[in-house]
Amino acid sequence: MVGDDLALFALNPGRAFGERVAGRLGIELSPHEERDFEDGEHKARPLANMRGRDVFVIHSLHGEPTASINDKLVRLLFFVGALKDASAARITAVIPYLGYSRKDRKTKPRDPVTTRYVAELFEAVGTDRVVTLEVHNVAAFQNAFRCRTDHLEAAGLFVEHFVPAIGAAGAAVVSPDAGGVKRADRFRKALAAATGRDVGAAFVEKYRSRDVVSGGTFVGDVAGRIAIVIDDLIASGTTMTRAARACRERGATAVHAVAAHGLFVGEAAAMVADPVFDSVVVTDTIPTFRLPSALVEARLTVLSAAPLFAEAIRRIHTGGSLVELAGPSED
Repeated sequence: MVGDDLALFALNPGRAFGERVAGRLGIELSPHEERDFEDGEHKARPLANMRGRDVFVIHSLHGEPTASINDKLVRLLFFVGALKDASAARITAVIPYLGYSRKDRKTKPRDPVTTRYVAELFEAVGTDRVVTLEVHNVAAFQNAFRCRTDHLEAAGLFVEHFVPAIGAAGAAVVSPDAGGVKRADRFRKALAAATGRDVGAAFVEKYRSRDVVSGGTFVGDVAGRIAIVIDDLIASGTTMTRAARACRERGATAVHAVAAHGLFVGEAAAMVADPVFDSVVVTDTIPTFRLPSALVEARLTVLSAAPLFAEAIRRIHTGGSLVELAGPSED
């Protein structure tokens, strides 16, 4: 149960996801108004008393046909500011997909560290807490923000999905690059604990410079096993496809692509349709509007992250622990 002092909003682009979260909490979304003006300016305001309330705002930061990621970021920032001015006691930005989280360090001279700049914007308008799912680099995300942060992991959702699918077969968890090895290992440990059996590990060497990918060393053994290639997101899908083909060449009996976020930009439809994959599994943090509906129905498995976010909101509101929702330890 949650208290009457909890208010839950979902800005218009993410209303469907917000309603799923609200349904899990057993409450209704709080009313608000969003208005666009002729010159492109807009305003958003709550339509209920916010004084002294614990407020959560759900809004995923990804581009879509009607709004860029920059448009959506500004709308969220302005709405948080309006809530602060309306005397909300605490404001938590619940961001299922946190845009700009991949640009978290300097890779070339004079590079921006955009993740930190975005964090400063949230803090400037009075955000007390940020909750998100599966950012590219957890340490960089945590270090960028000075307000409280909670990083949720989708490993539990994927374990629940794959345990029945694996059955008695052997499995190996594969990272498509060295940078994702810790994420893959956390999922591997969770899958091994759920199945009670050994789960193998592997990764593919990858270097990227100016969008040119190189490297190809494969470390690990997938022969005779079901290979589950896991990453934080699928953009064009080239990294996933490269890793999947490497697994097939080394004797994997099946290959599944798994990611929390399905951006599906560029030639991603070809990746989803590629028979090298037995399945492609993502969550609903980003709608699948960039893919043909027939392809989504035939080839894509979309797991709902709404229960995970609902539980996180409930625990934050009631003072509970989020340790289990953050996934297994890296140790």
